[in-house]
This record gives sequence, structure tokens and C-alpha cells, in this order.
Amino acid sequence: MVKPGYTGFKRLTKASQYSMKGLSAAWRFESAFRQECSVGLILVPLAFWVGETAEQTVLLIGVCAIVLITELLNSAIEAVVDRVGTERHDLAGRAKDMGSAAVAISLMLVLVTWALLAWSRFIG
Repeated sequence: MVKPGYTGFKRLTKASQYSMKGLSAAWRFESAFRQECSVGLILVPLAFWVGETAEQTVLLIGVCAIVLITELLNSAIEAVVDRVGTERHDLAGRAKDMGSAAVAISLMLVLVTWALLAWSRFIG
């Protein structure tokens, strides 16, 4: 079944506008997103120095992007849970905790990836 709405270039334009609204909302309302973007502004240029090959550079930048993607999804989960109700519920808490765990794992991935490639480049 086809969903009614925009198609073609108009759909692409609208989708881009919604994405920009989402990024703007994350920047305005999520301090963790701002902090991770700030760290990314430092790490992305450093990736060109630490990475010895194009593949390594892409990997270093990619893991930084994964953190931002995960943070956006975590923030979306939190917003939906908060919208549904303010009372404490085990499932709501579990959803928020799992989102937070996903962000933590993505941050660990950054640390491990950067540490291993920096070790390989400068020490090993």
C-alpha cells in the first residue's frame, strides 16, 4: 500500500527539512549532542593526521559519526518516552537505559578505534 504524501524531489526536499529540524532540536536541547559534536570538531581533523591510509581515516571519522547517530536515536527514544507519560514505568526506564547503553558502547568504540590506530601509527 502506497503512503500518501510527497514524491520525487519534493519528498527529498521535505525529508531534508525534517532532518535539519532534528539536528537543530538536538543541538538546542541535548547538551550531550553538543559535547559530542565539539569533540568531533577536534577529532575529525586529527583523523587525517592519525590515519595512515584513506581507509583508516574514514574509519576514524566513521566511528565519530556513529556516536552522533546513536545520540540522536537515544534522544529520540527519550523524547518519545517522556511524551507518553511522566509516571515511572519499568519499560520506559528500560528503553531509556538501553538508549544510554548504546551511546556508551559507541563511545567505547571510538576510544578503542582511536587508541589502536594511534598506537599503530606512533608507537607500534
